[in-house]
Amino acid sequence: MEEMEEDPLERIEDDNHNCGAAEGVCVSVCSPEQVCVEYDSSSESDSSATSASNSAALLLNSTSKFLLNAMTAEDYRTVYWPKLERAIEHLLTQSPMDHISISYEQIYSHVYKCVCQQHSELLYNDLMWKITSHLEQVSSELQASPPEHLIENFNLALTQYTASLHCIVPVFIYMNKFYIETKLNRDLRDDLMKLFSDHVAEKHVSTLLPLLKKAHSMPFQVKPSTMESVVKGLYTLRPDWVPLAPALFSRFIPQIDPPALESQLPYYAAQDKKLQMELCQNGFSRGDQSRKRASEES
Repeated sequence: MEEMEEDPLERIEDDNHNCGAAEGVCVSVCSPEQVCVEYDSSSESDSSATSASNSAALLLNSTSKFLLNAMTAEDYRTVYWPKLERAIEHLLTQSPMDHISISYEQIYSHVYKCVCQQHSELLYNDLMWKITSHLEQVSSELQASPPEHLIENFNLALTQYTASLHCIVPVFIYMNKFYIETKLNRDLRDDLMKLFSDHVAEKHVSTLLPLLKKAHSMPFQVKPSTMESVVKGLYTLRPDWVPLAPALFSRFIPQIDPPALESQLPYYAAQDKKLQMELCQNGFSRGDQSRKRASEES
């Protein structure tokens, strides 16, 4: 029987880890140890000895290519991490209104390959280091900010960082799923928010809270939307900061005050009456009281 003219098939791997095949041959690579070869109907069947020889040659060739494509620690340091670091820097520094052209597919592909090549711990530590360095710089800039601008600048920093996480967390989802959640029993987004809390918010909360209380007592000194954003942001980062300014947090966070007690009702009534008197003294009219029933007079 006539032998086939085709040479043994070589697997060609592109950037997306897809394998191409020569014309007339369909190849799917399952793993370095398992290679499936299927000839189309137009090819003549070889003898069992020739088929076994070709399969063995193809398996050896695939395994060799796999070993050649293995990522060493040096490859990670010199090729993959520099590309990921530049992308992370862009995502951390772009404003929410800017658009920077970044290939999220390429970032995800690099993360995927690093995890598959057993560099998850290295990648995680480098990511934490990179973002920590950025946040320390942000904290230094806030430290130099004048007090009258600190609330606004802190809000911008928190908003920008939160927006960057919407991009960073998804492209590192493979590392999150197969390393952080599995081995560390944590979540990537929680870890990154904790970095902001530890390296930025905690360093400025003692200055921010008095400024927020003062701004709240003077309406429109700071935009209400900015006040709400900062207070809710601080609460999200560290709910245990509420006792530092309970009245301030209760203005923007519902149901954080303890439930009312029946024994405190007279106190609440006295506070309400005091508020009404202060409003009247400041020119706020109570409206037409002529139709009010006598039994409701205070």
